[in-house]
Amino acid sequence: MSDQSHGMPSLATRMRALRKGAAGQKSGRKPGPRGPRKEKSAAKREAILAAALEEFSSRGFEAARLDDVARRANVAKGTIYLYFRDKEALFQELLRQMLTPIIGTLEALGQADLPINVFADSLVDLFVREIYETRRKDVIRLMISEGRRFPKLAEFYYREVLLRIIAAVRALLARAAAHGEVPPGLIDYPQIIAAPGLIAIIWSGLFEKFEPLDVRKMMKTHVDLLFAPRRAA
Repeated sequence: MSDQSHGMPSLATRMRALRKGAAGQKSGRKPGPRGPRKEKSAAKREAILAAALEEFSSRGFEAARLDDVARRANVAKGTIYLYFRDKEALFQELLRQMLTPIIGTLEALGQADLPINVFADSLVDLFVREIYETRRKDVIRLMISEGRRFPKLAEFYYREVLLRIIAAVRALLARAAAHGEVPPGLIDYPQIIAAPGLIAIIWSGLFEKFEPLDVRKMMKTHVDLLFAPRRAA
């Protein structure tokens, strides 16, 4: 039975409201109209980021060259420096641009007062639709492969992405534990929930052509096992 049958707004409506409220708190004013010059500048910036995604994904962070990013974006190399200090800053902005919207959605889910099984189903759908089936998967795979060699990038990813995700999931697990929906020990290890997603990303890059993986079904099986109704001892 849907929330609307009880006179309550749907989950999607509540999530949109939460995201809108969060955006309003971060920005105290509405953006004004953008002139042709600003639109052209924004278009160049987006082209550079899109080219960077292709270059980093195909070559890795170390081998990627700003000359090649500029060629892909059809701009002069010097144009890149008008928007980004160096290659590291470009990569950091790529991470921020691609992953921040997903983090915001996850934080909105964490703030909603949802039963843990509803949250888990929403999390599976979010991961498959917005990460695994998009180029965001390539960004995360790149961080997995390059993070150890470039600790500053790993630190940035941890601070800007992982800390926020862990905090949102941990808060929800704490509420679920208080309701007896999950064992209290799970609060200390929210990484367990993300484990099949990371496996899916690694698998898709290495073994997909040998054995395709039904990611949605695997993740659903994982959360069903993790959040199955607890039996009384």
